[in-house]
Amino acid sequence: MTNFRKNALMLVAASVLGSAATLLATSGVQTIKDIYVQSSGDSTQVQGIGSAKGHQVSTGRYGNGLDFTRAAESTINSVVSIKSYATPRQQYYGNDFDPFEFFFGPGFGGQGGSQRKPSEKSEPQAMGSGSGVIISEDGYIVTNNHVIDGAEKLEVTLNDNRKFTARVIGTDPNTDIALLKIPATKLKPIVFGNSDEVKVGEWVLAVGNPFGLNSSVTAGIVSAKARGINKGRTVGVESFIQHDAAVNPGNSGGALVNVDGELIGINTMIYSQTGNYAGHSFAIPSTVVKKIITDIKQYGSVQRAVLGISFTELNDERAKENNITATTEGVFINKVNDRSAAKEAGLKEGDVIVGINGVTIKNGAQMLEEMSKLHPGDKVTIKFYRDNKLKSTEVTLKNDQGTTKMSRASDFTSLGCTFVPLTETEKEELGVSNGVKVMGVKNGKFKDAGIKDGFIITDINNIRVNNQDEIEDIYNAIMRDEESDKVMFITGITSTGKKVYRAVDLADLDE
Repeated sequence: MTNFRKNALMLVAASVLGSAATLLATSGVQTIKDIYVQSSGDSTQVQGIGSAKGHQVSTGRYGNGLDFTRAAESTINSVVSIKSYATPRQQYYGNDFDPFEFFFGPGFGGQGGSQRKPSEKSEPQAMGSGSGVIISEDGYIVTNNHVIDGAEKLEVTLNDNRKFTARVIGTDPNTDIALLKIPATKLKPIVFGNSDEVKVGEWVLAVGNPFGLNSSVTAGIVSAKARGINKGRTVGVESFIQHDAAVNPGNSGGALVNVDGELIGINTMIYSQTGNYAGHSFAIPSTVVKKIITDIKQYGSVQRAVLGISFTELNDERAKENNITATTEGVFINKVNDRSAAKEAGLKEGDVIVGINGVTIKNGAQMLEEMSKLHPGDKVTIKFYRDNKLKSTEVTLKNDQGTTKMSRASDFTSLGCTFVPLTETEKEELGVSNGVKVMGVKNGKFKDAGIKDGFIITDINNIRVNNQDEIEDIYNAIMRDEESDKVMFITGITSTGKKVYRAVDLADLDE
């Protein structure tokens, strides 16, 4: 077991919430970076290190040393700390032991294991922390989905120590991006940079809250671009910016910026043998982040464009097998789906895609990154090799339903009512610790389910609710989840004090 642990390389989410998938590899190889610095006047030109804009790095007060103070000062007030809270789960077995969960993990408890005792009143407790980046003056914040996943309460702390409770506006688990909102104004939003212009070897800063140490800044260089990491997913980001700025638990959702202080990525995971920084960090490119959060704000859900092919990466061996001599890089099409955008554009099995809208495509990670920036209905130019001849075709992309339409998340107002928090007196009279009162019922989903004015909701889908914002968050989560049933299972109390259960069907809103 000892040798296995020494040689195992873990891909972990860079937050205190825990680790992600595990990858196996050989033992790590240490490298040493030698940097030649030529000083001239009050600035230092870094030789041999790629830069999107030929940055001049100030020598600052320390003479010939590299100085990132300007970039740090322009960034730290745009990065926040995020703490997530959830109600701890209680177990029915004596000594808190559940054999099902012991062997199979959380969620597999038997006969009610891992369920909270109905009679117990427990408050949400801190379960993890991460970072976030302010993107607008009126309180919008971007972070990783894994930072906020499963949280009942989110506490955001600004660099000036002000604290706010955040709402989840939307999430996209496939790209590990979440958009939050806090009730604040006149904040300092970060300036978005263009991650497409980032060069390997360029200096970058990681800004976040590792181990709860607020406003920490570390420096490194871009180690690679379009780094694909196979996590067994068919969609989402598979093209990361790899860098060696130190990223540790608590950095998840924090900023990766260039020397101008512009956001070029959101730090999301690390390679590590221990769970802490080991020299390899990964960030979601800012161009992808910008598209995801724009979709969430405008449509309520992410709009994904689909080409309609299955593919493998071309390599020397596959090129020889298929008599391809014109290139050994690109995306080799294994299959073209019927009625797909690729089919309509004339792409065929055996074609090798090498460009999308002028961007060179050398591997699957680059292709997925470019596709993640596009919408259904977008027209793109595809360059490809067929019979060793370079060709091009124009493709009108579709969504996964085979149309070019944008899909909007259903409107929360379709429930047809409003929700009023219970007063302390009402809670005491009803014998509950939480709940909301349904008011102003009109034609809508709640009326269809037999819910009337004065109905008290205590839980929705086993989640306790205290106000309308929490109900809207649950509603949005249901509508975004492509795998779960579109239904609200409500536990409540009627005006006569009787405990009842109601099911609110939301399925037709998703059509």
